[in-house]
Amino acid sequence: MSAKKYPEWFATLKNNRKEFIDAVEDLGRVVKQAGPIDEKTSQLIQLAAAAAIRSEGAVHSHTKRALQAGATPDEISHAIILLTSTIGFPNVSAALSWASDVIGRTDE
Repeated sequence: MSAKKYPEWFATLKNNRKEFIDAVEDLGRVVKQAGPIDEKTSQLIQLAAAAAIRSEGAVHSHTKRALQAGATPDEISHAIILLTSTIGFPNVSAALSWASDVIGRTDE
């Protein structure tokens, strides 16, 4: 199994602020274990939140994680499109573009 590849900035934070990043990662694990939501649904929820706050990096990350958890490209697109009446078309369009950056990759 290959080592996790982190985005450059996250890898820098992980290297320079190990205790902080470990705590953030531990929090993520704890909250996922706190309830009955499966990994795929969890990633789709986090993807929607990332789109809502217009975080390109988080949309990339949660798109990749959703795919790894078994979500299809159609499910990912639908999760984002469902946000249209909440966050507006321009934000949804941007998030779809960011998700397609990951969905279109074949090298990962």
